[in-house]
Amino acid sequence: MNGKVLKLFITSNDEQKTRLTPDAITVDEDGVLEDKFYKKDLMRAVLITSLDSYNLAKENGIEIEYGLLGENILIDANPYSLVPGQTLKIGDTILEITQNCTLCKGLSTVSSKLPKILKDDRGIFAKVVNGKSTINIGDIVEI
Repeated sequence: MNGKVLKLFITSNDEQKTRLTPDAITVDEDGVLEDKFYKKDLMRAVLITSLDSYNLAKENGIEIEYGLLGENILIDANPYSLVPGQTLKIGDTILEITQNCTLCKGLSTVSSKLPKILKDDRGIFAKVVNGKSTINIGDIVEI
């Protein structure tokens, strides 16, 4: 199954936790460079979310902007069936799935229904396994 990168996000480490939407992000074994979570937790280095998560919220009457789920990478394919240890390729970057994304309390500030709706469909965490590389909007995702 193939897809492509639709949007990219970096969360700044400023007081407002500003969400930046660059055309490209640089990643390495410690996560997304310039992201507030960089070098924090190898098992949660990069968060990948499918467009399907936003569609699921919308089908349940919750309209949310892209990036609100906290992802670094938004793709148009659904990788949620991958299990820890499996890999996917985005452009020249190889990512190993580390865990399913757990739900955070922040989702309930958007809607009290959102955590239940996205229980198994918020995203997946991965780590970079092939060194420093760049991921661009439009890159091909190979699952």
